[in-house]
Amino acid sequence: MNSIHQAAMNPITEDDIANYLANTPDFFERHAQLLSQVQLTSPHGTRAVSLQERQAEMLREKIKALEHRVMDMVRHGTENVVTADRLQRWTRGLLTTRDPRSLPTRIAGDLQTLFMVPQVAIKVWDCDGSYASEPYAQQASEDMKALATSLTAPYCGLNSGFDVAGWLAEPQAAVSIALIPLRPEPDAPAFGLLVLASPDAQRFHADMGTDFLERIAELASAALSRLRS
Repeated sequence: MNSIHQAAMNPITEDDIANYLANTPDFFERHAQLLSQVQLTSPHGTRAVSLQERQAEMLREKIKALEHRVMDMVRHGTENVVTADRLQRWTRGLLTTRDPRSLPTRIAGDLQTLFMVPQVAIKVWDCDGSYASEPYAQQASEDMKALATSLTAPYCGLNSGFDVAGWLAEPQAAVSIALIPLRPEPDAPAFGLLVLASPDAQRFHADMGTDFLERIAELASAALSRLRS
């Protein structure tokens, strides 16, 4: 009576059944007819399907998910190859520019052309006196210089009224923006700033990776060291 009473007090749960089936792999070998008798609801409709059919559906779903992952990997791989090729061409442009005076214009122009950035601007300060009259060496206020130095990594996001957007040809069209500080060493004050802008709010956003932009900053900073006094 005690065992019957105990069983009544502790009825079998779904977890008990699941654990039993998981720990008794030969159950369906002894009761093979259940595989065709058990009816489940298909996730693709209200019709009932057998356990075997449901397993087949789950397998097809897993295969489809794997196919999507493979396609994503192929797509990202192709995009990475294209980006690497553009970066190489951009770097080659820096290395083949003989006149340091034209470097900032070359940096900005090639970024705009090769990477299809709608607007690009660049300013460099603390240049040698012979470059002081160049447009890229002017119009950088102390606040703008302080902003550049305060950035430990490129800023990507909406243009919330940054003064440096005024360097662009069409600042009113700069909806999203990337601010890339230029510095000789990681912990050194910035000596310049690259501004990339787009009318597309999602072109530069807070969740995007900045590794590529940091590489751009390193290469541009190294090339522009030729301008510094």
